[in-house]
This record gives sequence, structure tokens and C-alpha cells, in this order.
Amino acid sequence: MAVKIALGITGCIAAYKAIEVMRGLQKAGVSVQVVLTRSAAQFVTPLTFEALSAQSVITDMFQPGQNRDIHHISVAQSIQMLAVVPATANILGKFAHGIADDFLTTLYLSNPAPVLIAPAMNVEMWNHPAVRSNVEILKSRGHYFVNPEPGPLACGMEGEGRLAGVDVIVHRILDVLHAGQSLKGVKVLVTAGPTIEDIDPIRFLSNRSSGKMGYAVAQTALRRGAEVFLVSGPTELKAPSGVHLIPVRSAAQMQESVMKLYPEMDIVVKAAAVADYRPIETATQKIKKGSGEMLLRLTRNKDILELLGRDKKHQVLVGFAAETERLLESARDKLTRKNLDLLVANDVSAGVFGSDSATAHLLTRDGDVVTLQDQSKIVIAGKLLDMAQSLRIARAQRTRSKGRPDET
Repeated sequence: MAVKIALGITGCIAAYKAIEVMRGLQKAGVSVQVVLTRSAAQFVTPLTFEALSAQSVITDMFQPGQNRDIHHISVAQSIQMLAVVPATANILGKFAHGIADDFLTTLYLSNPAPVLIAPAMNVEMWNHPAVRSNVEILKSRGHYFVNPEPGPLACGMEGEGRLAGVDVIVHRILDVLHAGQSLKGVKVLVTAGPTIEDIDPIRFLSNRSSGKMGYAVAQTALRRGAEVFLVSGPTELKAPSGVHLIPVRSAAQMQESVMKLYPEMDIVVKAAAVADYRPIETATQKIKKGSGEMLLRLTRNKDILELLGRDKKHQVLVGFAAETERLLESARDKLTRKNLDLLVANDVSAGVFGSDSATAHLLTRDGDVVTLQDQSKIVIAGKLLDMAQSLRIARAQRTRSKGRPDET
């Protein structure tokens, strides 16, 4: 089946360049469904795009001949990406704040596929705090941006605001589309959230993990075509549609689920914050408050990550290190000691738990460190999966090479 994208075009003098973007994508074998806003149709006509794309162009929510189904839903389900070229300040604001007053904005809210945005506008508009805030909101959702370039603008001013070059935009779209298929056929296991160790029917031991990092990894892996298994402790998050969700409560339950799935997995990302200890005894009735101190005796839970490292065969194993001091030193020790392929280190004293962004250090066994400074967890998840997939491919190539007969 051919790869298909929706190309949204908004009201900007650079709208004519969207024709060249569409042609570049068609040459690469991509099917393009054009969506013109009313303002865009003042700059370029639907007829031009229909003639070049051999497809009808969507210009209105309720245009004749396109109401046999819920059109924005059917389009959203048929595409592998929504690209908006050019994107005005107006559309950035609508996307950021969930305003759906035409076909393009309604399609945006219905679309589960990756989103790429190529803004173009006056330099003062691009630098305005409201626009910058909207851009940050959209980036935090994991959307891709092709930022405008500096140069002379249609208004006579000069500065950053020109639509990026057509080739740059086309190549970026193709890169993202390729990433969208990069994990096809790969099985990914993700653990997320906290675990809970019961003391009695109403009290328990746990931690501050929100599960957001693990859920971001699961969502990103799913978008890239992987079959995703999400073993999750209790969180308030909704699992991405399409993942195999295995809800658990305690560390023992997480261990059982993970070890059962592990042999069939290709990439394992252990983002869960698993309790190190549990009560030796769990009371069946509420423990009554006494007049003195109460001693709670704890025992160690098994280290799931250590067990996985010990049993590792073909899997790429990714761990996390939440530290408050000697971050990189402790992370390197954990990477080696638990036989990991990749480790993500966070300084949790900076308030990582529950936030949508973080500063993460990604360490490999070769000693490389990639630092992502104050990035959204979706962005961190993408980089983590990029690196894990590269390690998986390299390992497979080494295995095939070792299996070849010696040449004489």
C-alpha cells in the first residue's frame, strides 16, 4: 500500500511553494491528499493541486460529494502523516489550543499519525511570545518542525520567517515517514509507572513515578510500527490505543509479567520505578494506631533489570537511573553491572517525576553520552528508540557475520 500524507496549506504568500513540496513527495512515491484552508485558496487555487495530484482537494468541512462518511475521520485514518506547509501563526495557535473550526483543524485533532509543521510568517510574528509559546506546546506533543529561514520577507522586512527550502521540507517529511516504519516487525516491551507494596488494606509503599516516560516510549514505538507490550504499574494515564496493556500492582507481579514476555522481545525499555523493598508481612486487616512507635520490617524485591541482564540473548536492554548525586558515575556503574545496552540517566532532584519534559543523559556501553537538555519526554523517547534500534541492527549484523562460513 502506498504511503499517504495529508498536506495542509494555510493562508500565506509562501503557499505556492506547497506545489513544489507536493511534487517532490510524489516523485518519492508518496500519495498526497491536499487540504486547503479558505485563506490558502486566496493564494493558490484548488484546481492547480487537483490537476497535479489527480485527487480532489479538500477546502471545506461540508463540501458536496464528501459527506458519505465522517470525512475528517476517514482521512485521518488513511494517512501516515499530517504535514502543514506553510503554517501561519493563526494555525499554530489553533493547533496548540485545540480550536477546530475548519477541516484542517478538525483533521489535526482526529489524527493519530505524526505531525510536521513548516511555519512561515513575518519575523516579528515568529518572535512574538504568543507564537513562541504555541510552538513549544506543539513541540511538547512530539510534533516535528522545519523552522523558517532568515532572509528577505514579502513584507519588505528581513529576518527569520521565510519558509524553509522545498528540498529541506521534502527530505524532512521523508525522514519522518521512514522513521514511522523503522520498528515495523519489532516487538518492544516497555515497563512504566510505580509499583505498590501493600502494608495493610489501606496503606502501601510506593514512589513518585507518574509513568509519563514509559508511556511516551510506548506511544512512540507504536507510531513507528512496533508491536508494543506495556507492563504498567498504577497510573492516571490512558494507554495508547493499539498497545498490549498488562496492568500490574506490585513488583512481584511486574516481574512475573516481564519475565514471561521477555524471550520473545527485541527491545526492552525498563522505565518503571520498581520498589526495592516490600513489607515482610502484609496485614489482612487495618493496622490500628498504637500509643508508641511502629516497626515496619522490609525485605528486598528481586531486581528485575538485573534478571533481564543475566538472561539477555538477542534483546536490546534499556534501563533507567534516577539519581540525586554522582549522576553519570552511578549510571555508568549500573550500565555495566546489570549488562545493559543503553541507559537513560536523570537527576531526579530537578523534579523529573510528573513533568512532561526532562534533561536526560543516554549512555552506551561504548562510553558515548548523548545529552538531551530540557526536552519533552516524547522527544527523549524518540532518541532512545533511535539508539536502541541502531544497536539492534548492529547486533544482528554481527551475528550474521559470525555465522558465515570462512572464505577460502
